[in-house]
Amino acid sequence: MTARTSRRLPLRTAQLLVGLFLYGIGIAFIVRGEIGAAPWDVLTQGIANHVPLSFGVITILTSIVVLLLWIPLRQKPGIGTLLNALLVGPAADVGLAIIPPGQDLWLRICFFVIGLVMLAAATGLYIGTHFGPGPRDGLMTGLHRVTGWRIWIVRTAIEVTVVLIGWLLGGNVGIGTLAFALLVGPLCQYFMRIFAIRMPARDAATAS
Repeated sequence: MTARTSRRLPLRTAQLLVGLFLYGIGIAFIVRGEIGAAPWDVLTQGIANHVPLSFGVITILTSIVVLLLWIPLRQKPGIGTLLNALLVGPAADVGLAIIPPGQDLWLRICFFVIGLVMLAAATGLYIGTHFGPGPRDGLMTGLHRVTGWRIWIVRTAIEVTVVLIGWLLGGNVGIGTLAFALLVGPLCQYFMRIFAIRMPARDAATAS
């Protein structure tokens, strides 16, 4: 690690923690929108219908299972990966405790839009710190590397699978699920350009 990178460590750490917290709050807004959750959250909702655990606890346990799938893929987690697995779920539980369910349709649509933008911005914040990808992103890139399939094919296959399982378990699939799938990529790319912290090439490669 260079001296320049070391000086930026407090900024990167703060940005990582803020990003992960806002990511969980963004999930909560989308869920409270009740017009269709993001693919992995459909799965979480479905599991929550059958076990006496909170949304956030299930999110943590799902992240741990996903990280175990990294082992045969020889993916290496960063500190950001581990904190993502541990902190996003509790942040989502905080948001779900604060944001009221069962609102009028116009307000639920607003919740969904707020959540989508917040989640995309949060993704730009935590990925921009170069502390490692989230568990689900790492699964996608690991499968891409091992199989040679294109990223979009791997991502689509993963998300269709988790949506189908979540829907069968009773998760909320709707127009919001489709809107999320279409819009989250471009929004994340936009915010990643804004929040990316510039690092020396050697340190950025090591962090990646």
